[in-house]
Amino acid sequence: MRRRPHLLPQVVAVLLLGLVVPLLAPAAAPARSSSGPPGQPGQPGQPGALLGATPFVAHVLPLIPFDARAWRLRYRSELQDGRPIEVTGTLLVPTTPWAGPGERPVVSLAVGTQGMADRCAASQQLAQGTEYESYTISQLLGRNWAVAITDYPGLGTPGDHTFVVGRANGRAVLDVVRAARQVRGSGLARDGRVLVFGYSEGGNAAGWALQLAPSYAPELDVVAGAVGAPPADFLGMWSALDGSLFAFLLLYTGIGFDAAYPQLKLDTFLNPRGRRTADLLRRTCIVGAVGLGALLPKDSRTYLARDVINDPLWRATLRSADLGYTAPRVPLILGAARQDEVIPFRQAADLRERWCARGAKVAFLDVPLGEHVTGIVSFAGPAIGFLADRLADRAAGRPAVAPGGCG
Repeated sequence: MRRRPHLLPQVVAVLLLGLVVPLLAPAAAPARSSSGPPGQPGQPGQPGALLGATPFVAHVLPLIPFDARAWRLRYRSELQDGRPIEVTGTLLVPTTPWAGPGERPVVSLAVGTQGMADRCAASQQLAQGTEYESYTISQLLGRNWAVAITDYPGLGTPGDHTFVVGRANGRAVLDVVRAARQVRGSGLARDGRVLVFGYSEGGNAAGWALQLAPSYAPELDVVAGAVGAPPADFLGMWSALDGSLFAFLLLYTGIGFDAAYPQLKLDTFLNPRGRRTADLLRRTCIVGAVGLGALLPKDSRTYLARDVINDPLWRATLRSADLGYTAPRVPLILGAARQDEVIPFRQAADLRERWCARGAKVAFLDVPLGEHVTGIVSFAGPAIGFLADRLADRAAGRPAVAPGGCG
């Protein structure tokens, strides 16, 4: 089977381009819609219903396309409380025919933090060639798997992005697969095998998708998952980020949770400076936000009129969003880098213990060297190999196991 080359130099270039290009480029121009008939359970009005599929050219880098057919999707999903929402996303299908066994698998890729502005949506950045997860996408396509990517609620669509709200984002991760299977000409089977992969914010969304799948999308044949560097304990994340270079992510989180849970009333906790900073962050993509974060005050009290982290409703809501209190029913690989400066290694290590205590099948990848950005490069190869092995186990009728892990 043909493999794509490693793309680490291109990843660096994408990160540099991300500083400028998303700020200047317009949104991807619409093309002729090519949606197929709705399937089950993607009936109109139901989660996963395909609302439109627009062919476009997806790029690894500007002017360098992926060797894959691509569609920009519009589909129906749900927020954590069942409110319907329209979400956009991307389907990529390799041009190389699938040779089996079985039908071509679909990987639902939950991308890491893109930003809060609509122009940051992965589908728009793929059209421009500025998506920093092109390295991971290339490796997945190199396995000849189809890749479905949600933009998440509120990115490229009205409203604020539900940043790290796993119960909402996890649904979007599952519903993009339902929608992708309805795209006319994709060649995807309605009952094919599904894999889930995510890192960073995507690790949180992937973890929630794996936890939710048995109840929310029981018809999906989810075989295995890969969860990298997930924020899993939000009160712990507050302590780790407050005062750091990445303290701006606390405002990102506040905006995201306020979008999903309007009863939290974020604005009433922010002082005028906090409200101005939140409005500014709503207009950023992640690379620009990191640069801005270097200039902003790092102490959360700079932005607060009231103590948000000790407010009972905020604390209860954040605790309810923690990963690990429901066991995924499929084997998964979980990992993080020891020197991760954004999401502490302890987040993944503690999540492993919670999942293992509840009977999950978890292989753990301890990346001894590397921080958050380079950690995905160290995680992606072993994680994709793990997913390939689980597909081989399924094809050979072997038991679902997670070598070297619990369960």
